[in-house]
Amino acid sequence: MNARAVTVSEEYLARLEHGADWREEIEEFCARKGIESAWFNAMGAVQDAEIWFYDQDDQEYQAVTFDEPLEVAACVGNVSLLDGEPFAHTHAVLSRRSGQSLAGHLDSATVFAGEVNLRVFDEPLERAHDDVTDLDLWL
Repeated sequence: MNARAVTVSEEYLARLEHGADWREEIEEFCARKGIESAWFNAMGAVQDAEIWFYDQDDQEYQAVTFDEPLEVAACVGNVSLLDGEPFAHTHAVLSRRSGQSLAGHLDSATVFAGEVNLRVFDEPLERAHDDVTDLDLWL
C-alpha cells in the first residue's frame, strides 16, 4: 500500500449550479480557490449522465450514457492535479425512478440540484501514469 498523511486545511459546503456539468463545477471551484488536493462527498439529482466503466483487460473506459432524470444517491471522489489542473475523480451511485441503481466513474452529468462537502488538504496530490493499470493515479 502506498500511503501518506494529509492535513485538512479547509472544508467547504457548496451547492452546484442548476444546468452546469457536475464534475466540471467541482473542478472549476477548485481552480478558482487554488485547491490542489481534496476529498468530497455529494448528493442531489441530475438530468442526464455519462458513466464510465474501466475494462481491466482492455485497459480502456467504456462509456454508458443515460438521457433521463436520475437521483444522485451517493457521490464520492478526490481532487488532484492532472497536467497541472484540478481533476475531480468522481464515482457515483445513481438511481432511476424505478429504484434501479446505476454506478461507476461519473464522467459528466447535467446538474438538476447538487450539494457537495469538500475537504481540502494542505499537501498537493498529483496524478501520474501507472504502467500496471494504464491509469493516472495519485500518490
